[in-house]
Amino acid sequence: MTGTTLPDWLAITVAILAVSGAALSLLGAFGLVRLTSFYDRVHAPTLGATLGMALILTASWLYFGGSQGRWLPREALIAVFLTVTTPVTLILLARAALFRDRTEPSEPEEKAVPPGTEASVEERR
Repeated sequence: MTGTTLPDWLAITVAILAVSGAALSLLGAFGLVRLTSFYDRVHAPTLGATLGMALILTASWLYFGGSQGRWLPREALIAVFLTVTTPVTLILLARAALFRDRTEPSEPEEKAVPPGTEASVEERR
């Protein structure tokens, strides 16, 4: 760091963006844990990661741009890379799961047989 200080309005904006992005990413992680089906579980972190990444990278861009006084393409490259790879990963995981669901035979649910009825079922045959 060069020792330059940011204006208060810029520091507050950077802090709000960074905390909001971290909160959205954390919300996506909670969605991964709390949701039940695979398709829901893969959807929540993708949205949280994409939106959280956008806010955190905007905060980083403002911080380093304000402190160094020049535009840095690093954040733009990170944003493009993550924006392209995250949805592609979601699509590939969903297609693999859909393929698995379509090709694997579903297991029949076992019906509960009350105790003592096995003999009567055997006698009927």
